[in-house]
Parts: sequence; C-alpha cells; structure tokens
Amino acid sequence: MERRQLGGTDVEVSRIILGCGNFGGIGSAPEFFGQGESEDEAFRIMDAAWEVGITTFDTADAYGGGRSETMIGNWMASRGVRPELTTKTFNPMAEEQDHGLARTRMSRQIESSLDRLGVAGVDLYLAHDFDPDVPVAETVATFEGLIQLKLIKAYGVSNFGAKQLEAMLGIGKPALVQNSYSLLDRTDDGVAHLCAELGIAYTPYSPLAGGWLTGKYSLDEPAPEGSRMAMRPGPYEHLRTPETFATLDRFAELAQRRGIDSATLAIDARDLLVVRAAVGHGGRRRTSPAETPGAGVARARPSFDRRGCRRSGRALRVTIGA
Repeated sequence: MERRQLGGTDVEVSRIILGCGNFGGIGSAPEFFGQGESEDEAFRIMDAAWEVGITTFDTADAYGGGRSETMIGNWMASRGVRPELTTKTFNPMAEEQDHGLARTRMSRQIESSLDRLGVAGVDLYLAHDFDPDVPVAETVATFEGLIQLKLIKAYGVSNFGAKQLEAMLGIGKPALVQNSYSLLDRTDDGVAHLCAELGIAYTPYSPLAGGWLTGKYSLDEPAPEGSRMAMRPGPYEHLRTPETFATLDRFAELAQRRGIDSATLAIDARDLLVVRAAVGHGGRRRTSPAETPGAGVARARPSFDRRGCRRSGRALRVTIGA
C-alpha cells in the first residue's frame, strides 16, 4: 500500500483510507443509530483493511451516535495496533442534541471522541460541515488551540463549498478537504482548484456512490437487504432512472473488458475525474492537488498496477459495505 504525507503537516496516510461511517449506524442519521455493521462485522472489516496495508481509518463522533469510534477503539485495544485516525464533528450525537462548530462544543466533542477511541490524540480533526451560525475565526482558533494542546495534529474540513473554503482561508489553512466525488457525483464548484493552488490535500469520499458503482442495484429489482438504498436511499434516490442503469451496464462492460470489477474501475476512473476538476477551474494547469509544492501526494506521471489500473498519489476514502 502506497503512503502519502499530507502537505504542510507531518501526518502520513495510506493511499486508501477506510471509511467507518457504517459501523453501528448509517452515517450520522439518528434514526439509524444501532444499525449498520455490528462490532463483529466491523472488526472483520478492520482486520481485512489492516492486512492489506490500509492503516488510516476515518470516522466521526456522530457516526452511529458514537458507536463507530467506540468500535474502532475496542478494535485497537484488542489488536494492539494504532492506525492513523481522522474524526469529525458537527452533527448531533442524538435526536434534539446540539450540533455545530462553536468553541465549547468542539472542545467537548474532541474529548468525548478521544475517550471512545481510547487515545490521547488523533491525527486529523475535521469540521463535518460548514456552520453558518459560528464565526469562522472562532472555529479556526479552536482547531489551532487543539493542535497546541496536542489533542490533534492537523485539521481540515468536509462538505465545504468553494465560498465556504475561501472564508476559512482568509483566517487559517486547513490541511485537508474531504468532499464527495465519484463518477456519478461530479459536483465541484472550484474546491479542487483551490486545493491545487494552495497545496491542500484532497481526499474524495464515497467513490462508489453509495454502492451504485458496484453493480449491486437493478432497475426492476428491490435493493439488496442491508444496502444503502434499502436503508437510507434519500441521498441517492435521484439516480434511480433508466438512464443511470443503462450507463452502469455500459460501465460494467468496460470493467469486464479490463478484467476487473466495476468497483475497482470506479475508484480508478474517479481519481482521474478529480484531476480534471482541478484543471478545469482557472487558467494554470496542475495535474492534481498534490502537485502543488509542499503537498505530500505528488505524482507527475501516472503509474500502473499489475491489473493495468492507473495508480494515483491521491488518498481515497472508501467506505466498505456501502
């Protein structure tokens, strides 16, 4: 497994990052807390990831209402290993609880995350969304204070648009941006370009679009039991069209011709699309956000693995079981 250092920090991550949003729930949705993967299932997933060299795990305080962090902490204690850890905060931990990026809340939430994980500090702490009700300066100051306290090594943002990222860049510089991006979700309003220009690491998440790019869904059949579309279809309901299924059939044919499955091709092709997004905004060309001086995932030339798939220097966040 290739490893990359995030630009401007001493944080090093595996190129593929294990997304743990389904451990004990389906993301941050309170109505699904206690569902998703059980602890035994989560342990098997983490064991398999560790065995192939995926040593960076991504979670959030609200995933499963804290269950995801607890499962990771229990796994680390039982295995005697310490992956690089990313956790996030913004969403409520339960129905009618508070949310956001206020200083008091962030300080409280990082302490509770560390308790559940059973560690003294995490490598990356992310704002899980933009908070319009809290001054950006307060959020940045809180992040920087947590670094000084050695509770986190670096901070970043997730689900930020370009204007929201620009608002933060006027005060501080996040080490990383984590936004959704896949063959079926190519929305980018200039975030990738900003990252390219400023040497900010970019880790796209949900490369399989909630499982759509694995080929598990069919036009005339119900979604498989336990799948994202069976349990929480809302974010992907717009994809349920004949046109999407026709496109996915052609995509599966392309993967078959290359001797790989659809999921593998989706991850590889999605990485190229992020590069295209970064080049497409603004005049100067950079082949990836990583090629900005100081960024830790630089690769000017593509290389290829033994299956003929393009390797990239970018770190990818993959949720197993999506």
